[in-house]
Amino acid sequence: MDLARRALSATCLILIVSVVACADPGEMADLVLTHGKVVTVDEAHPEAEAVAVRGDRVMAVGTNAEMEAFVGEATRVVDLGGRLVLPGFIEGHGHYVRLGQAKMILDLTHTSSWEEIVSLVGEAASEAEPGAWIEGHGWHQEKWSSTPAGAVDGVPTNATLSAVSPENPVILAHASGHAAYANRRAMELAGIDLQTPNPPGGTIVRDVSGDATGLLRENADALVFDVLAASRATRTEAERWNEFVQQVQLAGGEALSKGVTTFHDAGPNFETIDALKRLADEGQLPVRLYLMVRNESNESMRARLADYRMIGYGNNFLTVRAIKRQIDGALGSHGAWMLEAYADMATIGLTVEEPDDIEETAQIAFEAGFQLNTHAIGDRANRVVLDIYERTFGAAGGADRRWRIEHAQHVHPDDVQRFADLGVIAAMQGVHATSDAPWVFARLGAERAESGAYLWRSFMDAGVVIGNGTDVPVEDISPVASFASSVIRKDHSGNDFFPAQKMTRMEALRSYTINNAFAAFEEDLKGSITVGKLADLIVLDTDIMTVPESEITNALVDLTILGGEIRYERGN
Repeated sequence: MDLARRALSATCLILIVSVVACADPGEMADLVLTHGKVVTVDEAHPEAEAVAVRGDRVMAVGTNAEMEAFVGEATRVVDLGGRLVLPGFIEGHGHYVRLGQAKMILDLTHTSSWEEIVSLVGEAASEAEPGAWIEGHGWHQEKWSSTPAGAVDGVPTNATLSAVSPENPVILAHASGHAAYANRRAMELAGIDLQTPNPPGGTIVRDVSGDATGLLRENADALVFDVLAASRATRTEAERWNEFVQQVQLAGGEALSKGVTTFHDAGPNFETIDALKRLADEGQLPVRLYLMVRNESNESMRARLADYRMIGYGNNFLTVRAIKRQIDGALGSHGAWMLEAYADMATIGLTVEEPDDIEETAQIAFEAGFQLNTHAIGDRANRVVLDIYERTFGAAGGADRRWRIEHAQHVHPDDVQRFADLGVIAAMQGVHATSDAPWVFARLGAERAESGAYLWRSFMDAGVVIGNGTDVPVEDISPVASFASSVIRKDHSGNDFFPAQKMTRMEALRSYTINNAFAAFEEDLKGSITVGKLADLIVLDTDIMTVPESEITNALVDLTILGGEIRYERGN
């Protein structure tokens, strides 16, 4: 053995003794990150200074000196200058294609008044062809500086909106995704008039005369969205495909810029999965996707589910092994299904999908070996879903099935331990708590808000695995913002929101990395910077693990590395 080989062998021995593994000493790294702070989320070796990558895998983790052994002539070396390296963030619950769609329509997330929304729609209508649809998303009446005169349920009638867009149908999705607002032309096309009944699981909000205001709560918005979908279907196949590809790429670009390397998509149907699989075959998926089958009937899933099961397809870019159902609506739109009536409205919310139908889905998932992930926000909704899971598991139990409840925003304290006992994962969104905080008290009252809203600490103390996310495009996809919300728990005015339920910084980081990997059965592949795992890494310009809390949200992603390749570089 020559001297160089002996030296490298000695280095490997040192690395192994210090719980830092390495590859064959004859191999050189493709990429080395050095002179940084590496928080690995690997309990066997929590921190390091440098990382070496070969191909799409982590090759070694250790000190700057140790990584020098893997630097060859072709190795790209990045001097981090003390910056923070983390595992790639995993978005635990979002809507991938909808994120791309949202980048192509009116963004109303920052509007602060109804008048501002009307003005933006008016500008769009002035530039649109007569009859062309105008779409927008992200408005929320709780963010408005004042409530317009004549409002119903806090939202005005559509007279002013219809006046600026008389020839163009308009549909504006609520920030929650659980309501939409239509102008007069859109409602005419959808056949909504004085006699139109409320659809199951939805409400056409009306004024005192019975006329539809334009606000369509929960399933009622499908009356308009179905007409919009029919209009889109008249385009050529090439036009529809090109738009889809653009949406996928826009969503991927946004995700990578925020440090997201894997995305749990809570919503594609079989047709969309086919399209994403085609892109995976072409190597054109920008980020890794974990898909939950959605909007398919039980009959369709019984017949076709097995054909769609994919684990690590396309070089670990596409996995399908879960089903998504939705039992209730959102708290903000009074659609969450509650055990007791809302404090500010005489309703307990509603079911948007029938519990019996969801229970049949549960049996299908159980028999097929699929994970079931059910949207439940209200305390009654969470309890009923837990009941369904418990009956489905029976004597077999559910510990290793890793079924999830998506959101789990308001849970009765008596049901917290049931999550742990049944092995149910709480797939939550830290940023929802601080966004919702200003109106949670109005919806629930002080006692119910404190005892049941966003119970992160209660869940963790009970042994429940919590995954984190943003529900994008409901919220911005930024994991840093959701991390900050989880750690700080203050609303946008700086008021504490039940700080006893905070996460520590390491708990919040784990909720965005290894916990979300576990929630997708991928903890042996991603979620920590560990030798042999996928080299999905991010570099931040700010150490969010140590800086003052007020500085966390200022952190920016400098580099996003996916499968060992730099896919995003800030400023380039």
